[in-house]
Amino acid sequence: MSTRIAFLKGHGTENDFVIVPDPENAIDLPPAAVAALCDRRAGIGGDGLLHVVRSAAHPEAQAMAGEAEWFMDYRNGDGSIAEMCGNGVRVFARYLQRAGHVTEGDLTVATRGGVKTVHIAKDGDVTVGMGKARLPYGDVTVSVGERSWPARNVNMGNPHAVAFVDDLAHAGDLHSPPPFSPASAYPDGVNVEFVVDRGPRHVALRVHERGAGETRSCGTGACAVAVAAARRDGADPAVTGAPATYTVDVPGGTLVITERPDGEIEMTGPAVIVAEGEIDAEWLETLAR
Repeated sequence: MSTRIAFLKGHGTENDFVIVPDPENAIDLPPAAVAALCDRRAGIGGDGLLHVVRSAAHPEAQAMAGEAEWFMDYRNGDGSIAEMCGNGVRVFARYLQRAGHVTEGDLTVATRGGVKTVHIAKDGDVTVGMGKARLPYGDVTVSVGERSWPARNVNMGNPHAVAFVDDLAHAGDLHSPPPFSPASAYPDGVNVEFVVDRGPRHVALRVHERGAGETRSCGTGACAVAVAAARRDGADPAVTGAPATYTVDVPGGTLVITERPDGEIEMTGPAVIVAEGEIDAEWLETLAR
């Protein structure tokens, strides 16, 4: 391991990430090391970690190397591996632009949730093609304290339970995962979104992200919420033949989600790099043992 390990810090609507550039996949990042880096007191701090690797250099991404040069090896803040992170893809693309690997315009990024198309606009916003939602069959319920709500099961490459509530305060502190049933619906845990209406095609959410707790934003969660809201509102694009666009307020800002009649979903929002520096390699090596 190098004695000097570069890192950056970035966020998308205040969903923040430690970024570790590692093109040749040479840095060992076991769960304990990732969790320590994401620790807000003893580490750098972040909701998750973006490990930047060339697809050809990572065994999980080699099959995608022909479509996307770069692989977003995403980790949750507790060190666990995740399939996808929508805000993370935007920040990942912003890093690639900052490092000179890509320019404004279109690019592709490999993720465990598949290859994602990205567009970096001149105004700074980044649009990510999030793929199609899957709507697993079956009723789901989520609860907080004595309250419970029916939830829509939406899969955006990772699992979500979307509950429409009267007041976002009903979500509680969201430090712990909200209970859900049946347990068989989400054998590997779930991201839970609590949603209120703000106006026509305009909603707001709070989210408990699996492996991270409550976060300031969740890109795949915002997409799941827009999909659930469109079904609730009778605006399913596959039925109406017209795109459905929702403005989704998250605690850290605003995202715009569009679902097209073919089912493809696009998410647009900001992505910012705020700092860069070096990790103490000896400290990280101790954690990696």
